[in-house]
Amino acid sequence: MDQFHLIIVTGMSGAGKSQAVKVLEDIGYFCIDNLPPVLIPKFAELCVKGGERVRHVALIADIRGGQFFDAMSQALQELRKQGVSYEIVFMEASDKVLINRYKETRRVHPLALHGRISQGIAEERKRLATLREQADFIIDTSSLKTSQLRDILRKRYALNTGRKGLTVTVVSFGFKHGMPIDADIVDDVRFLPNPYYVEEYRHKSGRVPVVRDYVQSFQVTQTFKEKWFDMIDFLLPNYEREGKSQLVIAVGCTGGMHRSVCMAEEMYRHLKETGVDVSIEHRDLAKNDVEEDAPGYEGEDA
Repeated sequence: MDQFHLIIVTGMSGAGKSQAVKVLEDIGYFCIDNLPPVLIPKFAELCVKGGERVRHVALIADIRGGQFFDAMSQALQELRKQGVSYEIVFMEASDKVLINRYKETRRVHPLALHGRISQGIAEERKRLATLREQADFIIDTSSLKTSQLRDILRKRYALNTGRKGLTVTVVSFGFKHGMPIDADIVDDVRFLPNPYYVEEYRHKSGRVPVVRDYVQSFQVTQTFKEKWFDMIDFLLPNYEREGKSQLVIAVGCTGGMHRSVCMAEEMYRHLKETGVDVSIEHRDLAKNDVEEDAPGYEGEDA
């Protein structure tokens, strides 16, 4: 069983602590925002007793805790007595950058409720000086992009959980039923020849082999597939490099029964063959008058 490990993310207000915890959550950590330090030892004890369910935890503890934050030194001492493995990540940035961030977001600094932001920052640095000295890892976000912060944290704290990188869902749909609201990429295939106008295929889905063969018998379909697959193959590693963990590719035709179903199945098969973690969904197929359907590539794989 993996040893329980706790990451305490702290530091200057506006330095990116919340963003850091979001990254840690994405890579498998159980995360809590602004837990009062006085509660950290008890929380760690509960996690340890919880067995393998919670082995890697990250939490934010910062000046927003007010007087509770003053108990941090005692909390850390208690963790050491308990034998809890922990690491302090201290986030900071230059005064100029912090001031600009507060002005851009129009937020109020927790230590400058009725005064200047610069005064609040100075007071916060003073209060956090001792904790900064105890930090295991200091990150200055003054000139870091979000993607760079993500890379830093992933390289240091990646877990061997068996998780894959980017997961893809291919969804077929009909435009007359509305576009999927969670789609990242929407491809309109209404320009392809429509089996609906062939009486023999009208009530057969795009998964039925004769309908699939009909749609793909046209040169325009083959040309589209080649360019489409090439574009998606180019995009996926770039999305993953930027830290995207989930991608929804929506493929639409008029009703979501023939062309979109057929093309979604083709994309699913292509991505499956190239080793992508992919699933498929035909959102609007059942909304049509379907008299004949057949297992798609996913069903055949099963």
